Amino acid sequence: MPGQLLARGVCRHLHSHNFMGLEEFVPDRGLRVDVIALGPKGEIWIVECKSSRADFQTDRKWQGYLAWCDRYFWAVDQDFPTDLLPLDTGLMIADSYDGEIVRMGPESKLAPARRKMLTRKIARTASLRLHSHRHPGLSPSWGPQTEEEQLE
Repeated sequence: MPGQLLARGVCRHLHSHNFMGLEEFVPDRGLRVDVIALGPKGEIWIVECKSSRADFQTDRKWQGYLAWCDRYFWAVDQDFPTDLLPLDTGLMIADSYDGEIVRMGPESKLAPARRKMLTRKIARTASLRLHSHRHPGLSPSWGPQTEEEQLE
């Protein structure tokens, strides 16, 4: 729950930069990012929310996320020991209501084909979630029936 509250504040802050955030996104099998955000020029940022030292120290997948974004950030609360976080990544300080970019993550541009595929996947996931929210229990009689099936 604390990580989800951080993700909420991160998404609100990203919106102030004209980035639209999507929580709990699966860019590829075996990976699930806390927040992926799509910018006004098609930029893709990933933000991992860490609520404690233990949460960070047990995370073994984060380097696999670097290949799926143009910039990578950590989001932590103001009490988190930020000296634990790698200096070559971005940093946001957040709470459940807002956040602040303290250190911009270095840019590493995605390949055009990956960007296109990922942008489509973000759009389809967001649309499916909206559809599910507006029409609970209703799924199309064609195609994938769940978000997990849709992402495969």
